[in-house]
Amino acid sequence: MNRNSRMKLVSGLLLSFLAAVVILGPAAVSAQDVAVGQATATVLTALTVTAPQDLQFGDVLQGVPTSVDKTTDLAGGVGAGIFRIAGSASNEVSAYMQLPDYISLADGSDRMVISFSATDGNYNDAAAAAPSTAGATSFDPHNIPTLTLSAAGDMALFLGGSVFPTVDQTAGAYSGDIVLTVAYNGN
Repeated sequence: MNRNSRMKLVSGLLLSFLAAVVILGPAAVSAQDVAVGQATATVLTALTVTAPQDLQFGDVLQGVPTSVDKTTDLAGGVGAGIFRIAGSASNEVSAYMQLPDYISLADGSDRMVISFSATDGNYNDAAAAAPSTAGATSFDPHNIPTLTLSAAGDMALFLGGSVFPTVDQTAGAYSGDIVLTVAYNGN
């Protein structure tokens, strides 16, 4: 086969291929369709956590352990600690308390042991104004269960504990931070 014959053959094949693409191309495209969906989300009310009342042991004597019950309403400088949570109604939250091992003088020169037992916490999904056992559920402040906010979107936690001053504990005002962290858990 000479060169011209080969060129005519290649040109013919190329034209045949292009014709097939033009003829068959639209048939393949005509089988397509389009649908539009949406992405949606509802952002929940931000969580608010407050500590309206500190855990208060009042006056403590050297060498005499002192406890405050989780149901003790503030009287005479002694009372349970109160934390309030507010957020989106009837949603579950996870909570974690960072509890101190010691409370100390402001200058840090002395410290006193503080401890929390497995029954030193109460929560009330009705957001009671004061600590009590009515409608409250006991919890371990080291391992807080999943909580469900009330239909109004609130919750109250009450905390008791014990301090253990030594027989030669330095006189003065002792304090330590109790940190409550709360987050929606996605359920």
